[in-house]
Amino acid sequence: MFMQNIKAKRGPGRPPKIDSEQRSTKERMLRSGIELLTEYGFASVGLERVLKQTGVPKGSFYHYFSSKEDFAQQVVVGYGKYFAAKLDLWLLNEQRLPLQRIMDFINDGKQGLLRYQFRRGCLVGNMGQEVAATHPLLRDQLEAVFIDWQRRIEACLLAAKVAGQIADDVDCAVWANYFWIGWEGAILRAKLSQSVTSVDVFTKIYFASLPGCNME
Repeated sequence: MFMQNIKAKRGPGRPPKIDSEQRSTKERMLRSGIELLTEYGFASVGLERVLKQTGVPKGSFYHYFSSKEDFAQQVVVGYGKYFAAKLDLWLLNEQRLPLQRIMDFINDGKQGLLRYQFRRGCLVGNMGQEVAATHPLLRDQLEAVFIDWQRRIEACLLAAKVAGQIADDVDCAVWANYFWIGWEGAILRAKLSQSVTSVDVFTKIYFASLPGCNME
């Protein structure tokens, strides 16, 4: 139970202050959710596991989340923002040519697989396989995250077209869609095989097939 703070008088229209302890508790649970759901999946992670890892009592969980699905939805929001920032780190790096930026993202993903010994992959991809038929709200949310990521790759491919790295007639939206289809499959296979070979195969074929591809 949280200690109640003495409430200060607020001016008209001023939003209530959010207790820093409450905020950090919720953030801690969401970070734990990202780790656990990425590694073990939606079905395998029970409430008790989250509470044990974070040291949060059960009553406090329901103070922040109405259900496990609500918790998962908020985890997806957090993961989507985190991964979008990671994409931007590589894809908006103007010190590199556009196609090299995509390659930099791929190499970072490979390092992540190795760092976590293939226990983790893509939370959105993992959950999508689990909940597509049973949780329509989560399914729609996960699809929206994929579309957001796809648009970021599309923007990078458009920049590659301007830079003369790919042909002028490339449909960047289609190739961005294809990138995520192939990437998610490659990540899944890497976890199964405990090897980044599938990522290397995908990368080679993707760039070799991209019309007019010039990595220099």
